[in-house]
Amino acid sequence: MRFEILGPTSVLDEDGAPVALGGPRVRALLTLLALNAGRVVGAGQLVDDLYGPHPPDGVANALQSQVSRLRRALGRDLVEFHPAGYRLVADPHDVDARRFELLALDGRRALAAGDAGRAAALLSEALELWRGAPLADAPHAVSAAAGLEELRLAAVEDRLQADLALGRHRDLVAELRRLTAAHPLRERLRAQLMRALYGSGRQAEALAVYDEARRLLDRELGIEPGAELAAAHLAVLRADPSLTPQITAPNPPQITAPNPPLSTAPNAAPASAPAAAPIQPPVPSSPPAPGGPAGSSRGGFKQGLRAQLTSFVGRAEELAQVGARLRDSRLVTLIGPGGAGKTRLAQEAAAQEPGDVCFVPLAHVAGAAGVPGAVLVALDIRDALLPAPQRAAVGPVTRLLTALAERDLLLVLDNCEHLVAAVAELADALLASCPGLRVLTTSREALGITGESILPVSPLRLPPPEPDDPLEYAAVRLFADRAAAVRPGFAVDAGNAADVVRICRALDGLPLAIELAAARLRTLSVADVAARLDDRFRLLTRGSRTALPRHQTLRAVVAWSWDLLDDAEQRLAARLSVFVGGATPEAAERVCGLPEEVLFSLAEKSLVEYVGGRYRMLDTIRAFCAERLAESGETAAIGDAHTAYYLDLVLTADPLLRTADQLTWLARLDQESDDLEAAVRWTTASGQPETGLRLLAHSACYWWMRGHRGVIAGLAAALLARIGDARPAGMEEEYVMCLLVTAWTGVADDVVRERLAEVRELLPITHLPERVEFLMMMRSMFTGPPGDVEQIYHELQAHTEGLPPWQRALSYSGAGFVLQILGRVEESLASFRRALAAFRAIGERWGAVLVLSGLGELASREGDYAASYALSDEALTLARELDARAEMAEALCRRGDALLGMGEPLGGRADYEEAAELARRVGSMDMLAWAHLGMAEVALIGGERDAALSLLAQARAECPDDWYSTEDIRNRIDEALGRAVSER
Repeated sequence: MRFEILGPTSVLDEDGAPVALGGPRVRALLTLLALNAGRVVGAGQLVDDLYGPHPPDGVANALQSQVSRLRRALGRDLVEFHPAGYRLVADPHDVDARRFELLALDGRRALAAGDAGRAAALLSEALELWRGAPLADAPHAVSAAAGLEELRLAAVEDRLQADLALGRHRDLVAELRRLTAAHPLRERLRAQLMRALYGSGRQAEALAVYDEARRLLDRELGIEPGAELAAAHLAVLRADPSLTPQITAPNPPQITAPNPPLSTAPNAAPASAPAAAPIQPPVPSSPPAPGGPAGSSRGGFKQGLRAQLTSFVGRAEELAQVGARLRDSRLVTLIGPGGAGKTRLAQEAAAQEPGDVCFVPLAHVAGAAGVPGAVLVALDIRDALLPAPQRAAVGPVTRLLTALAERDLLLVLDNCEHLVAAVAELADALLASCPGLRVLTTSREALGITGESILPVSPLRLPPPEPDDPLEYAAVRLFADRAAAVRPGFAVDAGNAADVVRICRALDGLPLAIELAAARLRTLSVADVAARLDDRFRLLTRGSRTALPRHQTLRAVVAWSWDLLDDAEQRLAARLSVFVGGATPEAAERVCGLPEEVLFSLAEKSLVEYVGGRYRMLDTIRAFCAERLAESGETAAIGDAHTAYYLDLVLTADPLLRTADQLTWLARLDQESDDLEAAVRWTTASGQPETGLRLLAHSACYWWMRGHRGVIAGLAAALLARIGDARPAGMEEEYVMCLLVTAWTGVADDVVRERLAEVRELLPITHLPERVEFLMMMRSMFTGPPGDVEQIYHELQAHTEGLPPWQRALSYSGAGFVLQILGRVEESLASFRRALAAFRAIGERWGAVLVLSGLGELASREGDYAASYALSDEALTLARELDARAEMAEALCRRGDALLGMGEPLGGRADYEEAAELARRVGSMDMLAWAHLGMAEVALIGGERDAALSLLAQARAECPDDWYSTEDIRNRIDEALGRAVSER
């Protein structure tokens, strides 16, 4: 699609046909997004430019409504949501405003190179893109429209300059008369008119133009004509040959080479500057010495950039991104949480710039009024020593506009978050009037003005808990670098790698926090630092003495961001700390009781980050906000609200985990897993055992399918300890499920045996669950059938057909296992097949894996190892779809058994080794024992008896003693031990 905004907004499809857009608000929204095509536009800026100073009530919903309408017109994929706002997914070159800028720039360069013919053609093509007033459908986007108008007028001046160089003096006089009348203070136009008149043989009129301009400037501004106009006057008086047709270097910014020092400024004010007293030239200061400020060796002058004392670690990709953004955009903002390294990244990017740079620190500026003055100081623009007493003083913004009007300069405004509105206003004014200016800002919040390119600065890349090479990760490399500075000889090695990784992960990869932690190695060991991170704010308190106060301690870093929040944002930030793994907008609004707009505001201010559809806090920020929640006295209320939300979630999700929608709901609960655990812990800590039992019972199916065994067993044991000897009335199923979950560790001690015995007493094997459906599976798996298996089979058959679909399919499967015990192979096979068809009918993969495993075992017992291999392989495929690692391990073990039966021990060993790794990760002790048993059998086949005995001893120690389902593994281990001993 092509987007036209240099006039009434229109969109053309790939065939050139217009696209229907709808009403004026939709057109205005598209205009604003197209102006920033490919970049995120903040929601606040969209509201300002859509509705002006008086937005309607419920403006956030109104904006979302307009976005929805625009998506219907263009297609949903073309308008993306982002935590900081919205983005039009389009190539900027498909927008006429961007094409105009590029053509105008190419024309200006051609003019500078002396190719007036090409320059005239390019500039004319650029100007032909204009169909009327820019951004006509966005009447409140005044600043952006003014900036485009300024660029258009500069392009007109460049085109006129090219035409003058081509000798078209007579053709230009009338046009220049109109332009000077419309823009009487544009001195370049006056000079061009003088040249056109002189070249047409009208010298007297040319001198009259100068005289009129001189009187106007004196009357309106109290200043004399600038250098260009004065030079044209002198040339006319002298009949200078330069006035004859030839190419002259143009004066607009962006092509001036070489760049003059930052401390000089042109005498002429830009056309947009307000009337004021005469502007005195700034007093120049000496340029920086070579090799002084950082980056001065790259050409241009770098004012305010300090030479760095430490290496720059882990930001090569981000540094390249900043450079690319600065080439494509005139305003780039680095946003991110405190301590993420925005200032250092901006300094390094500025040092690599080939032209002039001025770095302006704003951290010490107390109020909005001080921002222009801070920029003047950084630029070394001083007041005149002898100001004219009869004229009013010139304001700082006017002085900046004058000084930067024709400058090529990168202006870096650092630490803007406490002055966002003032910085936004100044940047907007400067960029609109100074075409050669680019601005790079750092802030915890975007400026929110049209044309801003937002680049989030995230924490450094973190290693997983057990990385192969920790130094592959930037966070670890930064710690190692800074640690070596305070403890010479320090290096990350096998002895300290785990602690270093833990430190970096606990500190979220925040560079400042990592540097503070490394600094503690002056007096503490790495292990000591890692152990004390639970009290991180007390530990990390000794930053550089020369750093800003808010960068000297970890607490101060977060407190600075906190203090910039309004009351609603502080309340939500405190309450949001209850979420361990982040929250969706819907969850945050329900638990915290504040509208989602406040959450979006926290994201814009870098207090939360948007990751994978969720809003999450860095652990360091979350710890700080949890302290504020405790101070507010709301911890209990918010903890209860959080628990209630997750109880409702699992009550909804649990039955759907055993349907065709199970992949969707498994993925949903994967996102919520940490908070489910936190909710169970809260019920235990706050003395709400009934709620805890319901939470745990209805989460058990998810946790079992995902292989979360050991941690969840510990949660269940802690909950039972809190309950004590009491048995909550009417919650027998939930209580029994909790008892069974405690046995998931595979540790067979007296406590587990007592609990399993209690399960048999509380619920008979024939009990059909009414509330906790998955209990039907867990009950039989851990306790098995009673002595009279035949009777149990007939009881199962009597009740099966009246059961719900999943329980009915599970009953067919259970009957298959019972018939297998009874030796009725054909009936067992038929029952398994019936179960498999039933599970497939409801789209339940996990149940299908269970049945395929039973069929594989049956085939193996009958000696049909090829069939067992094929069934196990099918089970493995389904288990991988589910990402059910314990079931993957079981399928691999059974496939390994089949390979041994087929005489392929090497293939079997590979399956056993993979199974062992999977079982180890999820804490599945029964599968780990089976894998080690298989590896031992491979060793016996290869004559490695000592290795086999060691593996068998390991398997026997791992295998749970009191699980009914592990009886076969225990028997096989004992049989293999007997063979190994007898063959010795």
